[in-house]
Amino acid sequence: MTAAAGARFESAAATHTGLVRAQNEDNFLARPEIGLWAVADGMGGHEAGGLASAVAVAALRNLPAPASAADLLQSSERSMVEANAAIRAIAAARGFDVIGTTVAILLVHSRHFACLWCGDSRVYHCRGGVISQVTRDHSEAQELIDQGVLSVTDAKNWPRRNVITRAIGVFENPEVDLQHGDVEPGDVFVLCSDGLTGHVSDDEIARAVAAADAQQACAALIGLTLERGAQDNVTVVIVRTSPDETAAGVSRPPTNGARE
Repeated sequence: MTAAAGARFESAAATHTGLVRAQNEDNFLARPEIGLWAVADGMGGHEAGGLASAVAVAALRNLPAPASAADLLQSSERSMVEANAAIRAIAAARGFDVIGTTVAILLVHSRHFACLWCGDSRVYHCRGGVISQVTRDHSEAQELIDQGVLSVTDAKNWPRRNVITRAIGVFENPEVDLQHGDVEPGDVFVLCSDGLTGHVSDDEIARAVAAADAQQACAALIGLTLERGAQDNVTVVIVRTSPDETAAGVSRPPTNGARE
């Protein structure tokens, strides 16, 4: 367990290129010492997507220890504005048409959490065996679901299901959404790229995190994705808060070729 601003948690991460793609364009970050985790899924050919996701993660890597929850939130929001400008500058300098990256960020400070996101990488919250999706996809499929044109089931097979409507680096001014709430002992958060949710259901994610520790659950979810064809890169970060404030433990290192 690692303590950050009064919270105690175990976190782990894993990533895999999958069975179809040549490069892994996902990146992730785990900074339990300040209560920050992130997943970024790059878009753009010729390895440009991996570059974009790396820039987004790098913008968060050197954030200083926050003085407060508001400080952590503001510095994270500012880092995404900086990453957006940096990605656009790289695209212009190298002659790329459009490159960008999704991002899903979890912030935990004291007994509160906040999620920032842009695109269709997700953050889930598990409490008492019940899983809820904290983020809402910025995608054409989600817009049609909201309009009642597509059902959630139909959207899984819709030809444009992977088309996103927001990404860091695509537009001059990035649009990042925010959701927040309270943290209770025993809560579990799961951050992931759409390489996971394209193959694994929410209920399967909940069962995996309930059945094992954070690192084992990451491995199980990556393994299940690979069993089902792993059409995309897949990244999973799991953050488990301590059910016992006096518990002691260790942080788990990334596995399965995970990158920080």
